[in-house]
Amino acid sequence: MERRVLLINPNTDAGCTAGIARAVAPYARPGAIRFDTVALPGGPSAVATWRDWFSVALPLCDLVARSPADAYVIACVSDPGLEAVREVTDRPVLGPFRCAVAAALARADRFGVIAFVEASKARQRRVLQAVGAGARLAATEALNLPMTALTDGTAARAALIATARRLAAAGSDVVILGCAGMADHRRAVEDAAGIPVIEPMAAAAAQALVAVGDAPLSGAPAGPRQRSVEATA
Repeated sequence: MERRVLLINPNTDAGCTAGIARAVAPYARPGAIRFDTVALPGGPSAVATWRDWFSVALPLCDLVARSPADAYVIACVSDPGLEAVREVTDRPVLGPFRCAVAAALARADRFGVIAFVEASKARQRRVLQAVGAGARLAATEALNLPMTALTDGTAARAALIATARRLAAAGSDVVILGCAGMADHRRAVEDAAGIPVIEPMAAAAAQALVAVGDAPLSGAPAGPRQRSVEATA
């Protein structure tokens, strides 16, 4: 039976959602594991502010509770709502930023992050503190471009390349792309910067393959946390 990994983009930008789907497509295993990518209905146009970040938690919980899958990816590189969503399912719930940090530390001791906007830095520092990796951050810099510019335009690629080069000069041995909207630029940025570049959606897809490898199928009986949600629905 084919296993399903559901990626939920908390924003409603169609270009961003399409980029996420392209980033994870190479990890699909036809007949064994598929990746489905959806946007969160009613979500913000981008997760730019703390208000955006907090606002998506409950809708993410509701969508996961009614969408059977073998694993879930919260497809935003500040991992919004992750802890809340884990309360409504017994399936693995992955945060792309956590997955990207793990991938970066497998390549080098120090990494840099290209954040989406200035406010993203604080949210990502919160994740780094949670996983005990704050001291491994060499530098972070915000791109401060709108989501539409990230997903549709050569100016964003040029800005990403310039930023990655500055992060490398600041001591970063690996760079993490800090927004799902940057997914299509990974290879070009890596080639131009001359250091490894981690794309978080791909990192999450790779981790999802491991997570669902020995997991019960989504058609199996729900675990205790999922049953409690269904019982109160």
